[in-house]
Amino acid sequence: MNNSSSCSYSKFPFHSALYGRARAMANIAGSKTFPDVSGTVGFYQTEKGVIVCTEIKGLPQNALPCQEQIFGFHIHKGTDCGGNMGDPFADAMSHYDLSGCAHPYHAGDLPPLFGNNGFAFSAFLTNRFSVEEVIGRTVIIHDHPDDFTTQPSGNSGTKIACGVIRKILVQ
Repeated sequence: MNNSSSCSYSKFPFHSALYGRARAMANIAGSKTFPDVSGTVGFYQTEKGVIVCTEIKGLPQNALPCQEQIFGFHIHKGTDCGGNMGDPFADAMSHYDLSGCAHPYHAGDLPPLFGNNGFAFSAFLTNRFSVEEVIGRTVIIHDHPDDFTTQPSGNSGTKIACGVIRKILVQ
């Protein structure tokens, strides 16, 4: 077997990108109803797209077997995590979309987060946006998984956490 195809070696600079600094970061905070939710979403630009690396803690848990929660995860077009009594993150607005695509082809439609005893970790590559294009936008975690069908936004339920994507200044 040729070892060049193993995970320890890659033609693409994904591993080296993750060892470097993120170009942008969102610090995630839960709503008043979900105050324990916190974490970070890092954005790493590569020549093949953006690596999005997410670490979240304090997510709601379901004690029933085979029912660990799955959470909707999106970039929204708003630039603020403010809200109102009915929607704590209303100012995050709708899903981020550069091209007028239908759901689930919005640039901001991201893979779901799988709860793991209140924690979630995710890393994936996307070419739907560059890091520069999403700086200043918001990241939202929803209390239900995106169904990737319902228009306009996947029926992912209540917004439970939010963070604004900020550029990381190089020192």
